[in-house]
Amino acid sequence: MSDYDAIIVGARCAGSPTAMLLARQGYRVLLVDRATFPSDTMSTHIVHPPGVAQLRRWGLADRLVATGCPAIHTYRFDFGPFTIAGTPRPASGASQAYAPRRKVLDALLVEAAAQAGAELRTGCSVEELLVEGDTVVGIRTRTKGGARHDEHARVVIGADGVHSLVARAVRAPTYRHVPARQAMYYSYWSGMPTGGEFQAYLRPTRALVAIPTHDDLTCVVVGWPIDEFDSNRHDVENNYLKAFDAEPAFAERMRHATRVERLVGTTMAGFYRTPYGPGWALVGDAGYHKDACTAQGITDAFHHAQLLAEALDAAFTGTRSYDQALASYQQTRDETTGPMYQLTADFASFDPPPPEMQQLLAAIAGDSKASAEFVSMQAATMPVPEFFDPANLARYLDGANIAQAS
Repeated sequence: MSDYDAIIVGARCAGSPTAMLLARQGYRVLLVDRATFPSDTMSTHIVHPPGVAQLRRWGLADRLVATGCPAIHTYRFDFGPFTIAGTPRPASGASQAYAPRRKVLDALLVEAAAQAGAELRTGCSVEELLVEGDTVVGIRTRTKGGARHDEHARVVIGADGVHSLVARAVRAPTYRHVPARQAMYYSYWSGMPTGGEFQAYLRPTRALVAIPTHDDLTCVVVGWPIDEFDSNRHDVENNYLKAFDAEPAFAERMRHATRVERLVGTTMAGFYRTPYGPGWALVGDAGYHKDACTAQGITDAFHHAQLLAEALDAAFTGTRSYDQALASYQQTRDETTGPMYQLTADFASFDPPPPEMQQLLAAIAGDSKASAEFVSMQAATMPVPEFFDPANLARYLDGANIAQAS
């Protein structure tokens, strides 16, 4: 018999919720991570309103608010000639976003998993998967002290990020690959208030983003085209600072701010991985990843943790076969993320929008209702296909023409 129903490798924003949900249903869960908590990790931070709604359903939203994380009530996109700003429409009653430090959010999620009954082992590395025939049956771990242990389970779940050991070990097929289209770097600054706004300044070769987070700090992000990655990587520090000059008003604000932590960053390719096979599954960035410019990663991780937990419950109880339940998980994941995946790739490219898109964005900027719908799409409370429905776009443009005529 298996020691556990599920072993989850990776205890951050995909792994811990999956462990929590399975443990709450009475399953035996082992959650392992080579990190200890609280600890930081590279992240775009934002939990969009649907992610906040998920935290509410899990009974964790109040815990996040209690950490002192500031709410984000407005999304502002400054395109230079015009600005689109507004408050997203609600998702299950949640219209505010939050951008917690990961050392706070992940520790909260790990604690919730342990409180639900999952067995937690931190500072514990996975050396390899245990396989019988073509089926994954467990993991071999090693503690920081060098002790090795074999653990067995009905399913091993890789929630261990983009470079997932689980995905590599099972050779999970990759599809819909999008090469990296920008490089992105960020750090934390004091003295750079945003007034509860997510602020993005989008210029021809630079993107500047300011996001309020814990301790009265602001996460300041800079992006530039992938074509500049090699030339800029030898002096990232100065290139990051010089990027502020792409928007003089932003640069002036930054002159009065103080950087309090080191600079981190990376390039981000997009891909889907087949998220299941005999005895294994993937969730979060291990199974699906895209550029951070739309900051959907944490919100998607929460959603997919819920989907995977429901699929495994159906398989464990015999309601559906394992293959049927996990195939449905993959199909739902791919269908619900596909439109935003393509939109993210387009946004990350730094390609200038065609004239008709520029006309559309300018029309939206002059209409408060249209602006609210644009930011709702960015905040994942309005589906991308709904926003880009031809009848909807015609309404925006007609509204602009009426306003000009009057």
